[in-house]
Amino acid sequence: VRDAGGDLDDGELILARSVSQEGRSRATVGGRTAPVSVLAELGEQLVVVHGQSDQVRLRSATAQREALDRFAGVALSRVLDDYQATYRRWQANQGELDVIVAEQEDREREAVELRQAMAEIESVAPSAGEDVELAERADRLTNLEDLRLAASEAHELVSSDDLVEPRDALGLLDSARRQLERVATHDSTLAPIVEALASASYLVADVSAQLSSYLGALDSDSARELEVVQDRRSELGEISRKYGPSLDDAIRYLNSGSTRLLELDQDSDRIDSLRAEVDTDRARVIELADDLGRVRRDFAHQLGARVSEELVALAMPNARLTVEVTDRQDYGLSGRDAIAIQLAPHPGAEPRPLGRGASGGELSRVMLAIEVVIAGNDPVPTFIFDEVDAGVGGASAIEIGRRLARLSRTAQVIVVTHLAQVAAFSTNHLRVVKDSDGVVTASSVQQLQGEERIVEMARLLSGLSGSESGLQHARELIETARGLDSESR
Repeated sequence: VRDAGGDLDDGELILARSVSQEGRSRATVGGRTAPVSVLAELGEQLVVVHGQSDQVRLRSATAQREALDRFAGVALSRVLDDYQATYRRWQANQGELDVIVAEQEDREREAVELRQAMAEIESVAPSAGEDVELAERADRLTNLEDLRLAASEAHELVSSDDLVEPRDALGLLDSARRQLERVATHDSTLAPIVEALASASYLVADVSAQLSSYLGALDSDSARELEVVQDRRSELGEISRKYGPSLDDAIRYLNSGSTRLLELDQDSDRIDSLRAEVDTDRARVIELADDLGRVRRDFAHQLGARVSEELVALAMPNARLTVEVTDRQDYGLSGRDAIAIQLAPHPGAEPRPLGRGASGGELSRVMLAIEVVIAGNDPVPTFIFDEVDAGVGGASAIEIGRRLARLSRTAQVIVVTHLAQVAAFSTNHLRVVKDSDGVVTASSVQQLQGEERIVEMARLLSGLSGSESGLQHARELIETARGLDSESR
């Protein structure tokens, strides 16, 4: 309740769901809005609902197992909780193991291919940015003669070796500077210009030195160096095409390959670990399933005997109900037991599964008898029975009402019925009334007390509410119900 954000009010919990005319619904738990799924989950823990459809459901093996497990109560639930936790873990690990084993061949192939790829990349030993650097070197070596010619001509223009009539940039700058220095004493404004020419000369001289150094550094064996560079570029290009598209991608592939190989190796270790866990859990599941079977067989005999006793009072004096627990040999979330409730309705009849041969009235009484017996071991706050007395009448209806009244001593019991024999045992009688104005039909609930209840009981008995004999019969039925209820207390 707290997880849903609701509150308890003096120990009371109110669950509500409202539906608007537009069809939108709103669920609340303890006054707080909550998902419908939460409302349903809490409701299942607090309220057990039985309707006519449960007669059909009781024929299913699942419903019969649930009935036996509820009757067994804590003695079984502790073992079942342990079993289910182990079973879920076993199935989860087995599923993971199946996937890993199924993919083992693919992983082994991936590991072989990855090791080959890493060995190939490592044999080339690329470095980041090496392809860019080699591309620049190849471009320079391919155009080496053009570079040498251009640099030589530039050097000649900057600084010529002609000492007689220099026409190079450095010589011209020196000539210009000397011309101005000769007359600069006559005009001080020429001084800055002379200094600028001197600076320019120094700069050009530095450029000349750089060009000389550049020319000296040019490799004379450019063809051989170009061949080496192109061979290296070819190697790098090959691994880039295979593992790239770029060289940096290939290097990243190499680096990530080590991590991936570790993961693939760990999968092998995981297989060994999972197999050990699966074997341990399987053995534990078998052990706990054996325990579940023993507990269920012990309580199956008790449940059959107790329900048979109840059926005697429900006008089935010779009926005998048995609960059989057999081994299915396959394991499920509830164990490996197959539960079959069988009914022999009269002497000489062979016990037959509830799904075959039992009438609707018999199923109603069996279901009520089971619920009455189970109530002591698996208490539920509220029971709702919706016309479970269909197909029953007379003395059987009286006994059904009596059993429902007994059940109400330990729980709240809400019964929807059209039988006066059942309604006579109620301590709070409500009538559902439908009214229509020709346009809208509305339902309302009225609480009946005193004479109103007697009139309603008479209507249920005879279909007439004004008959004096019917009213008298109703009074007698209510008094009889009170007496029977008192006797059974």
